Amino acid sequence: MVDSSHTAFAIKEISKNSQFQQVSQNQIFRNYEYNLDFDDKVLGFIRWIFKNNAEFRHSCLRWVAVLSQLLPDECLPLKRTITFSDGSKALNLSSPIILAAGANKNAKSISAYSNLGFGGITVGTATRNFRSGNPHRPRVGLDEFNRLIYNSMGLNNDGISSVAERVKKQIEKSHNRGMAVGISVAETPTVTDEASRLQDILETFTIGYGVADYIEVNVSCPNTGEERLDLDTKFMKSVFEGIDNFRKTESQRKSVYAKLSPDLTEKQLCSILDLLAPLGVNGVILGNTYPSEHLFYDLPILNAKGTSGGISGRPLYENTFRKTIFAKKHFPSLSVVACGGIDHGLKVRDLLNEGADFVQAYSVSAFRWNAIKKMNREFFGAV
Repeated sequence: MVDSSHTAFAIKEISKNSQFQQVSQNQIFRNYEYNLDFDDKVLGFIRWIFKNNAEFRHSCLRWVAVLSQLLPDECLPLKRTITFSDGSKALNLSSPIILAAGANKNAKSISAYSNLGFGGITVGTATRNFRSGNPHRPRVGLDEFNRLIYNSMGLNNDGISSVAERVKKQIEKSHNRGMAVGISVAETPTVTDEASRLQDILETFTIGYGVADYIEVNVSCPNTGEERLDLDTKFMKSVFEGIDNFRKTESQRKSVYAKLSPDLTEKQLCSILDLLAPLGVNGVILGNTYPSEHLFYDLPILNAKGTSGGISGRPLYENTFRKTIFAKKHFPSLSVVACGGIDHGLKVRDLLNEGADFVQAYSVSAFRWNAIKKMNREFFGAV
């Protein structure tokens, strides 16, 4: 069993920064624990073997997914259809748990992830052109006590054209496996001229929009050394105005989500949602990795900026839960997707009960063997 007191410390620090402690007396927060099975302990041993090769571990999930095709399918009645009031294309999911962006950056072996229990996948984050990412090494680390991952990969990816071409070739097969496929896009770091920045992200969006079921606009990556878009609302407004104008010219309208940072204050989140709602944005992802510079928590430095990049994993869950409630209460027409610290099926149930349309997960796969299948069973047994 993991040291729960150490975990509680990390949760406390994140919650203190979030300013979302008091939501309602009617909502009860439960950070459900899971017991470590034998296979989870074997996975822990594998992590120890490759403790100095974190990026290799990161890339292994794809091969686990591919090899899992050799195993029998596990079919639970968890299908979920997400519809949108503006007529955007509905999303059909075989499970309310989808793979978060960052796990499959380059859209390889997409349909194989259904064998792990995922009901959908967001590939990327993709930029306009190829990026090698942050040159600092290592760029990924694990905290075993808190079951968290810290990373500063720096948006390494093959570029939106390559990612989109792979999605185009694989999307029908993915649909046949019950998966919706989204692409996460972001502006290219180091592009500083405002007109060039705007052109860059709109071109990236347009290419992804042509092939994906939905687009996730990453406005909150903490790993590039550049200012996040969700802290530059003037430019962010220009981005989503351009996106809205483009969507109006398309024969098929697809849903658009904005991925926001989990460190936003209540006032900041309200301002951003007020800005996004009139611009045709269908929903928000709450949230991205948590910027490590805002935590009173010592982690190794992973980048030239002098920080550990972004944190994901179990300690983020309370923040995710409270922001989901807050966003749905104040903006009920927005589709809310919960992301951060979701490692148990009962957490999925609670988040959906509080208004989330679906959830995103990834880090849990580093700590629970066959994590998503286990969470699907826990969720199914509770509904």
